[in-house]
Amino acid sequence: MIYLIRHGEPSAGWGDHLDPGLSEKGLQQAEAAAETLARAGAKRAVTSPLARCRETARPFEKRIETHARIEPGVGEVRTPAGIGPEDRAGWLKGVMAGRWAEAGADLDAWRRAGLAALEQMPDDTAVFSHFVAINSLIGLLTGDDRVVIFRPSHCSITRLVRKGGKLAVAELGSEGALAAL
Repeated sequence: MIYLIRHGEPSAGWGDHLDPGLSEKGLQQAEAAAETLARAGAKRAVTSPLARCRETARPFEKRIETHARIEPGVGEVRTPAGIGPEDRAGWLKGVMAGRWAEAGADLDAWRRAGLAALEQMPDDTAVFSHFVAINSLIGLLTGDDRVVIFRPSHCSITRLVRKGGKLAVAELGSEGALAAL
């Protein structure tokens, strides 16, 4: 089993801060996710390089006495060159309303690199990632071209299994409303 965990509630929105950490609620969510992952038998951790994912992974790292490996392949969706911080939220809303076929070659390469990284991970790995990244992986695994397939809540845990050597979705994590970008 591989576990995809969306980071806890951030202290700032995606359009407001390039790399926010977690809010107090997000820290509590991370503690609860760590307990669930430990009970489920997760043995190792991989995290996006961004602060909100690293902070979400910390309680799990402490609980099982390990250090998460930083993996850019499970990081946040890449903002194209020429999109400034003030335009990021509007750009992302547009992307999320569409399909990957419309998103362009750079984003397609980004999501395929994420899947390649995920496929190399051993079973019992907890992967701390992001809303769009998780959706992109689910889309590739299920053949669904929509950018948003489901709305994983903060610290939602999606479970993947290997069938015939290939990853498959066993269970989508809990869903919640998407906070304002």
